[in-house]
Amino acid sequence: MSAAAPAQLDGYEALVVHAELELELAGRGEIEGLAALDGRWDALVAELPARPPAAAASILERARLLHERTRVELMRLRDSLLSDAALASQAKRTAAGYGGEGSASPRVDRSA
Repeated sequence: MSAAAPAQLDGYEALVVHAELELELAGRGEIEGLAALDGRWDALVAELPARPPAAAASILERARLLHERTRVELMRLRDSLLSDAALASQAKRTAAGYGGEGSASPRVDRSA
């Protein structure tokens, strides 16, 4: 089997570039940027042959590893957001506790 020509690997390299961008955006917490890429991975994959050349194996492995790192970053981001939401909820309950039974103004005993 002959080695794949460099041009045949361009589509696979494009997957790696895309995966690197996803990882960068996930690492910075740029969810909107990630959302803007929706469908791009599928479009890149659709341009590739059903059976990759042997020379693409290392490139595909790199893309897979980048995807795994992105998944980990997104899990970390999700956990951070959930933690922030829990803290905000706790702070809201604490503040409500200091406010009494829903009364916005202090009670004054005018009989004194």
